[in-house]
Amino acid sequence: MDRRNYIRQMMAASGALIALPSWARAWKLADMEQYSSSFNDDEKSILNAVADAILPSTHDKPGAKSTGTDLFLQRLFDRCYEGDVQNNIKTQLKALNNKSKAAYNASFSETSYENKITLLNAFSTSTIKEEKDFFNLVKSETIRGFTTCEEVMTQYLHYKVVPGHYYGCVDVNS
Repeated sequence: MDRRNYIRQMMAASGALIALPSWARAWKLADMEQYSSSFNDDEKSILNAVADAILPSTHDKPGAKSTGTDLFLQRLFDRCYEGDVQNNIKTQLKALNNKSKAAYNASFSETSYENKITLLNAFSTSTIKEEKDFFNLVKSETIRGFTTCEEVMTQYLHYKVVPGHYYGCVDVNS
């Protein structure tokens, strides 16, 4: 057993845990607007439409688009995922757009909500591993991005960082 190598690996792992990106916790839309993404304009538009189809806005509650979750996704995929995953995301965004054009004569971002859901359901039940992985990843990260944005956490989930003072049940005589 090489103890020095093991200790080096443990120190590296500890350092990686300490250096987790703080921007991913209680992020704000203003923080994301200044980020330069590796996604081109078409990919950004399709990713925005996918996020909006997964979590649409209602008359009284915001959706993924209005909270800036698509910007969070762009930054997350650029900074936290390996190149092969990023390439698969970009490839599947193009495939999704091409399938939309073939089926509905409109790009994915311009087609109706029902058509978007139909296409995304086809990806979720696809026998092609890359399509299914793409859908599962984008869906889970959209939900995570939406539920961790400051607006949703404070206004709808009533999250408080420090919930208040602790009142113990035992009287202490001093």
